[in-house]
Amino acid sequence: MTAALFLCGGCKRYPEMTLEEIEAYRAASSDGIVSKTVNKPFKDEPWKAGVSGGVWNSTISGDPKTFNLLIGERDAATTGILNQMTDCLADYNYIKKEWTPRLASFKIETDTKNNTLDIFYTLRDDIYWSFYKNAQPKVKITSDDVIFWYNEIYGDEECASSSYNSRFMDMGDGTEKEITIEKIDERTFVFHFPRIVAEPVLATNMSFGPAFLYKKAKDEGGVKGIKNLFTVASDPKTIPSCGKYFLTEYTPGQRIVYERNDDYWEKDSEGRSIVYPEKMICQIVSDNNTEYLLFKQGKLEDYAAAPEQLEEVVNAATNYGKDGYTVFSGAGNMSAGFWTFNQNPKNAAMPYFSWFTKKEFRQAMSCLLNRERIISQTYRGLAEPKYTFFPPANRYYNEEIILQYRYSHVHAQKLLASAGFEKKEDGFLYDEKGNKVEFDLTIASSNNIYSDIAQIITDECKKEGITVNVRQTDFQRLVEQLTSTYDWQSLMIGLSGGTIFPTQGSNVWVSSGNLHMWHPLQKEPATEWEKRIDWLYNEAACIVEPEKAKPYWDEYQSIILEQCPVIYLVRGRSFYAINNRWDLSNVYYDNVVGAETSHVYLKQ
Repeated sequence: MTAALFLCGGCKRYPEMTLEEIEAYRAASSDGIVSKTVNKPFKDEPWKAGVSGGVWNSTISGDPKTFNLLIGERDAATTGILNQMTDCLADYNYIKKEWTPRLASFKIETDTKNNTLDIFYTLRDDIYWSFYKNAQPKVKITSDDVIFWYNEIYGDEECASSSYNSRFMDMGDGTEKEITIEKIDERTFVFHFPRIVAEPVLATNMSFGPAFLYKKAKDEGGVKGIKNLFTVASDPKTIPSCGKYFLTEYTPGQRIVYERNDDYWEKDSEGRSIVYPEKMICQIVSDNNTEYLLFKQGKLEDYAAAPEQLEEVVNAATNYGKDGYTVFSGAGNMSAGFWTFNQNPKNAAMPYFSWFTKKEFRQAMSCLLNRERIISQTYRGLAEPKYTFFPPANRYYNEEIILQYRYSHVHAQKLLASAGFEKKEDGFLYDEKGNKVEFDLTIASSNNIYSDIAQIITDECKKEGITVNVRQTDFQRLVEQLTSTYDWQSLMIGLSGGTIFPTQGSNVWVSSGNLHMWHPLQKEPATEWEKRIDWLYNEAACIVEPEKAKPYWDEYQSIILEQCPVIYLVRGRSFYAINNRWDLSNVYYDNVVGAETSHVYLKQ
């Protein structure tokens, strides 16, 4: 049974503000609140050794859909839950701008004569698949785990992994070749690239599951056997972990409980496990207001305040419980939500398809997006417009490559007229075939900020005779619409993380990607501009020297900002509150990784 869609009426109205009023409000709100917070970005300081003990109380936004790593890829809540029991091969130190080992060290070898590259990984000798309370003997992690996952999970098209497309490289001559993997010994394996690439670690870094269980399931039942492994009906204590925690309890609709994995490899300077809390309890809370109430009641360790709560959260910090809490502030977020339009030819018979496939229409919608109004009325002045494609932390960020289609009703009117649209005497906009311009805007029902933004969009579009029906739906249903049914019209959503590397998001920006939002899984690029994007992406990804790659990435950004397949909203300034019962020596907060609490421990 799918979740119902609800039409959100326009009951909430916002007063108009002049630009001068907006700027004054923004400055006063920002300065007053930020001055009461702590600014402590991560600078790669050495970690202070902590002490074990305590329970970390937190929340997750929804029930897991599975405990299966393959199926869990497509659900953010599930992925977050399972990540506590896995680890990855490497990590990126964004301060030093270099890759560092985690489960494996690595060595890169290039063959410039043949234009090929190999990256060798050697696994640590102290990593295991362990079972809760040693219910079964722990199993050493070997090359076979990684090779099975790469070849038989990522590499099996029937598995439909989101990583399938990333195995293949465009060779520049129209052909495509695969990045292959080879076993060297029990701890060493190598990825063979058919072309030299700029970021081979990024392209091969991965987490994976226990091959001894998933291989058995596949041998006995094929892909269906894999997908039947570790359902939510399974006893979570039977799931092995190579991560920081074991999953020990799941009560649907209520909570998930983890307990520390003492076999976890990472230790501090005194030989203690880096996982200091003995237990982590995550209540399942889909509503932000409920989460805030729990935090105020002292039932949560931390909280990321919504804009409308921020002033109260900051002002109440010293009055909270016995010791209060500390509020950290970060700069504008790395990522930003966006508004996008369905250009999938599956919907070609619908009038909106012809509108959405015209760049002038999409550009006009960008001109009707009143970001300053969103910032002042939804973010209380604590945000900034998102006019660039790459974030500032990206090596190829170029402040001169900016969106030209900013808020302007006059510009929107000209664009719409050039595309054959006409506003008639009844006050409504019509296309050249006489269809009234009316479409849906789908948002996740749990996102209060998007609800407010959607109402602002509705109001601004109404001024041009465009009817936008805001429809709220369950987030999982929204994901299904986006990735499988394609029965949406326009929607607002955000992608986790920011693109520090330009090649992050290959399944989004390349036309064949399964998350190419507006028209996924294209066999051939549907438009000339998408064809050009594909070429630029694949060529630039193979240029090692940044100065030589820059012109490619500059053009890439320019095309996306010109075509407006997605229309970015704003970069909200972020805030994070944490209970002072925890020692804050190892706690940092910035706009790249958010809250750094991996080394947090109880105050002594």
